[in-house]
Amino acid sequence: MVAAAGTTGTGAGPGTGAGTAGTSLAADYFQSYSVVGLLAVVGVLFVAVAFGAGRLLRPVVPTPEKLMTYECGVDPVGEGWAHTQVRYYVYAFLYVIFAVDSIFLFPWATVFAAPGYGAATLVEMFIFLGFLAVGLLYAYKKGVLTWT
Repeated sequence: MVAAAGTTGTGAGPGTGAGTAGTSLAADYFQSYSVVGLLAVVGVLFVAVAFGAGRLLRPVVPTPEKLMTYECGVDPVGEGWAHTQVRYYVYAFLYVIFAVDSIFLFPWATVFAAPGYGAATLVEMFIFLGFLAVGLLYAYKKGVLTWT
């Protein structure tokens, strides 16, 4: 199918006013948001119906064993507060930092391959890797990376 010369695809052709084209664009714009809104409402209703059905269908027989707190199937012994070594959080924090930073290397590799971006991108990435190296050196000097 070939479009006639002088027509644009927006509904504004010869003999139509600019106002109708604007109205058509606004209607398309709000129609796309109405679909998103309708899907959001359907999603919320689906979750509400699922939770409601679960509440109506489940058996409710509270026993002392069911009401007792436990962790990983082990009965609790002693107080609820326990000392946790901070180094485990530091390991997790370092992992997250290096995992996220390694993700930034992939877009860098694609930009580096594009013509005209080679030298500037290379310098920026070495600055970025320098910051990572300084952070890793700091963690090493503080003794964070030694497992005891």
